[in-house]
Amino acid sequence: MEAEEQSHWGPKAWGHLCSVRNQSPLIQCITNFVSMDLTANTLLSAGASPAMLHSSTEIPDFTPQVHALYVNVGTLSENWLPPMKLAAELASKCEIPWVLDPVAAGASGFRLKACLDLVSLKPTVIRGNASEIIALANATLGATKGVDSSHDSTDAVEAAKSLANSSGSVVAVSGAVDFITDGNRVVGARNGVPMMQKITATGCAVTALIAAFVAVDRSHPLEATASALAVFGLAAEKGMEMARGPASLRMHMIDSLHGLDQTDVISGVKITSFVKE
Repeated sequence: MEAEEQSHWGPKAWGHLCSVRNQSPLIQCITNFVSMDLTANTLLSAGASPAMLHSSTEIPDFTPQVHALYVNVGTLSENWLPPMKLAAELASKCEIPWVLDPVAAGASGFRLKACLDLVSLKPTVIRGNASEIIALANATLGATKGVDSSHDSTDAVEAAKSLANSSGSVVAVSGAVDFITDGNRVVGARNGVPMMQKITATGCAVTALIAAFVAVDRSHPLEATASALAVFGLAAEKGMEMARGPASLRMHMIDSLHGLDQTDVISGVKITSFVKE
């Protein structure tokens, strides 16, 4: 069964990465100050074109021209929320895929309401850690450790399925195993290294990569999301072979993402489809 999964998902993930490299999709990123650098460099190293544009004045002209939109609420403020909503509304109206990263969704009432309002605008994909997905699925504040998760990804699978069914979005839960679901199917991606948790904004960066992958395969957002998570984790595994700590892993991870070849991806991605019981 594992060999069959590899023969299915390996070529699919490689196809997604090749499409990003060949098409260089334009990804508008409305993201937090902490993550802008790593997010932009991740997209560039994968072959996409990032645009860090968040002005409400520019959004009506710019957003309809992009291939995908990425919204991240990490450093959320009253001033940033209106342009996020405006861009999401335009993306949905123009049938442009958009991806939401609900950072620390359960940490405050303001943040939870903002994330729920954004979910109502029909993101194509929602990617968060287990605590964030549980907070959104239950629409309640929860035990939180800032932007870090208080739960394992396995704890949030049912919440992710519930959120996917209620929102119409593909939902991804990051963790030791990344789970991706459309409310019916569940897929797990098992690439990555523990030291990624010691680098700020890796979750933000992979969500932007999801946007790029979905941009080149709009009809299959679950498959594109699984591919992006696995490819990013694989780049970290390759980078870890040369890294001496978090700072050098960051550098080598970006280099490895840029340099992944067909053999690396087809033989290296670890994606499993779970049978519904």
